[in-house]
Amino acid sequence: MSKKPASAPPICRSNIHDLVPYVPGKPIEEVEREYGITDIIKLASNENPYGPSPRVVEAMKKALDNVRLYPDGSCYALTKRLSEHLNVPTDHIVVGNGSDEIIHYLGIAYLEPGDEVVQAHPSFVRYEAAAILNGCQCIQVPLKDYTHDLDAMADAVTPRTKLLFITNPNNPTGTIVTRSAVDRLLDRIPERVLVVMDEAYYEYVEDPEYPDSLAYIREGRNVISLRTFSKIFALAGLRVGYGIARPEIIWAIHQVREPFNVNSIAQVGAIACLDDPDQVERGRRVNRDGRTYLYAVCERLGLPYVPSQANFVFIDVKADSRVVFQELLRRGVIVRTGDIFGHPTHLRVTVGTPEENARFVRALEEVLAALK
Repeated sequence: MSKKPASAPPICRSNIHDLVPYVPGKPIEEVEREYGITDIIKLASNENPYGPSPRVVEAMKKALDNVRLYPDGSCYALTKRLSEHLNVPTDHIVVGNGSDEIIHYLGIAYLEPGDEVVQAHPSFVRYEAAAILNGCQCIQVPLKDYTHDLDAMADAVTPRTKLLFITNPNNPTGTIVTRSAVDRLLDRIPERVLVVMDEAYYEYVEDPEYPDSLAYIREGRNVISLRTFSKIFALAGLRVGYGIARPEIIWAIHQVREPFNVNSIAQVGAIACLDDPDQVERGRRVNRDGRTYLYAVCERLGLPYVPSQANFVFIDVKADSRVVFQELLRRGVIVRTGDIFGHPTHLRVTVGTPEENARFVRALEEVLAALK
């Protein structure tokens, strides 16, 4: 990330001074350089530690022979495969360079200066960025019991509200909003408000009360569902996500979408993911086991945690998370501090392999014992 200059050039848009750039989880290579250590594990960015399935890797290797060619700008084959997988028409789907890009396009397509965006806090930072970049105000509604307070979010809607974001499961807490809560929200807010259901972690969810966003879309609601191949499908390095909504909403996004926005290897890999029927269930199973292990450790150590429906756990370590983070780094373990989410004693820890989870626990026990 580039540093902000002492004085921005005069042609720079004034509102970009208000942006808080997204800070990704610390990369392994940076920790190696900074601390001179190897054998580092990264549990900071909610990546799938097992990687994509072998058949996906093989499909992408074969596709390398054609990288001299521009990718299919319409993502025709992937859109068609998603249509079959989701049982929705192809004109209900848009593919992006990660679902983050679609959030950016929603801002360009729907927001004008003076409009408002409503979101929960803490949640994903790119919603506020979409508002700021388009000269809009972002109304942040505090979580209630670590969960979106949809009643309060409905109360926050004004005649200027254009977009309302629901992160389900939420990042960083891993909680979900239920079907009944979403139903109540949709019945209360004006139809002109587009509800963006960011479901990056939805494949991990096992709660029967989780709402079916596609059902709302089939009913003709002003809802768009955002999903990704970065999490359970383990293609985070390729950046491929997609949105599902009514055709007129998808049309607006296509109007502002960059040409060739999804690379050819990502398209091939995503199709291969959908052709592997076992990958999602495998991912759920190992994630469930890892979460259960981390819960048991937290209970043994007396550390409060938020029960999660995602592939991470939000843990209150009862100490300054930045200090704990630095000490874990010295032991080769990268996690995410909670201070950036307004929870200075929490860590967000990705569920890793059994070996990675055990190593994190050993390191955490050492750090907390040294801080006493």
